[in-house]
Amino acid sequence: MTVDLSGAQWFKSSHSSGSQECVEVAHLVQRMVGVRDSKDPSGPVLAFSPYAWETFTRAVHGGVF
Repeated sequence: MTVDLSGAQWFKSSHSSGSQECVEVAHLVQRMVGVRDSKDPSGPVLAFSPYAWETFTRAVHGGVF
């Protein structure tokens, strides 16, 4: 699947410590969520469905990872 990233507005978590070891997130077309390495903004992007992103973030908050 190819996702259009041209209009993506990337952001870091407000909990980010300001270090360079962060990921950036963007809300994409078709409600997809994009994730990329902040050190390589022109590098690869992972795109998640809303369900997959919610499942992942709940697991993180629940201490699974």
